[in-house]
Amino acid sequence: MSAPPKAAGALQSVNPATGEAVRSVPVAGPDAVERRIVRAHAAQGAWAGTPMAERAAVMRRAAELLKAEADAHARLMAAEMGKPVTQGRGEAAKCAWCCEHYAEHAAAYLAPQPARVEATSCYVAFAPLGLVLAVMPWNFPFWQVFRAAVPALMAGNGVLLKHAANVPGCAEAVEDLLRRAGLPDGLFANLPVGSERVAGLIAHPKVAAVTLTGSGPAGRAVAAAAGAALKKTVLELGGSDAYLILADADLDRAAEACAAARLVNAGQSCIAAKRFVAVAAVHDGFVQRLAGAMAAARVGDPLDAATEVGPLARTDLRDALHAQVTASVAAGARVVVGGEVPDGPGAFYPPTVLADVPPGCPAAAEELFGPVAAVLKARDEADAVRIANDSPFGLGAGVFTADLANGERIAREALSAGSCFVNAAVHSDPRLPFGGIRESGYGRELGAFGIREFVNVKTVLVA
Repeated sequence: MSAPPKAAGALQSVNPATGEAVRSVPVAGPDAVERRIVRAHAAQGAWAGTPMAERAAVMRRAAELLKAEADAHARLMAAEMGKPVTQGRGEAAKCAWCCEHYAEHAAAYLAPQPARVEATSCYVAFAPLGLVLAVMPWNFPFWQVFRAAVPALMAGNGVLLKHAANVPGCAEAVEDLLRRAGLPDGLFANLPVGSERVAGLIAHPKVAAVTLTGSGPAGRAVAAAAGAALKKTVLELGGSDAYLILADADLDRAAEACAAARLVNAGQSCIAAKRFVAVAAVHDGFVQRLAGAMAAARVGDPLDAATEVGPLARTDLRDALHAQVTASVAAGARVVVGGEVPDGPGAFYPPTVLADVPPGCPAAAEELFGPVAAVLKARDEADAVRIANDSPFGLGAGVFTADLANGERIAREALSAGSCFVNAAVHSDPRLPFGGIRESGYGRELGAFGIREFVNVKTVLVA
């Protein structure tokens, strides 16, 4: 399958299951972008003075629309980036949850905090920064936007969206939904432009901050541009999450959870589990169970409600993933199941398990952005922790064990990542801070920490 030629000056989406063109959206020129930024800036000035209860009412209406229109949004996601419709409906529901959560809790998260000093009154207040530029990826084309935008908006900011070029319809749908929910005209502005325009947007004097979810190279470019302009940033980048399978783990439960974690969104998730470090005592049994669970997943048309694994978002991404698998096998990894590009149309790749994965090969050292699980063998628990932490990434990690106290100790003290779960797949939750360390980025989204990323933490003292 080859993508249709892109229209000049347009962002074009292509159905990754069929190769057919879905939508073409004209790229906005500099004057059009400037008008949207100026309008958003003006709207933000008024929004900053809007009572929190009124902001919350908008978010509750947005949640209602997301739930009522979940099927249409899911079908749009399926068409533009291949997400199975059942997962797309779940994504819309999660966006609604995020809206409801901040509608209920933003006031408490941003309430002034008293400080005990020698003064008549002293407290810490949280004031909006202004316009936040959100540079968002295609893999969760609704959730990533709402995850960044809802707390920023509830804090009194405005949001400029630069979405991925292959999901222009999703970008337009989000803007339209927030407008219909009652958000002031222009406060959330979709900017249909290419990545080459991001640095200029960051430098714009009316842009106060930038948040990016994307690759390491994109994170470095955004951080450099933001640093040059002295703009606040939050970066949520790649991951190569490791789950430890200890000797006392329930292997059936672990294999089921690990397969589900590896296959969500066809494996195209920064937080998806990618490396599975099994101690020698249970290694073979875990590999057998994981391979069975992965092979049983139904691959097919993302519009079919029975489909569990859809295509990858683009054929070039599928080909890059297969090159990583091929290089890992050449270095000594063993294909247990999958590992071959299927015949026929679409950017499909089969659920794949690699065992005997040697250190340093792509499956051990790089992010595999697709349905490929890499199993590494450890001598014992300490060796498993060492292998898990031997990564430039640090987004999430997990441990499967019957000893909950020991699992909690490992998660809290031993594993080096932003989120560490015991006997469960790592996932994001509007109530909890989410983000990484090292090459997985910095800053936090969601929870109280997320809404406070793009505010002025202001000390107020009355002598």
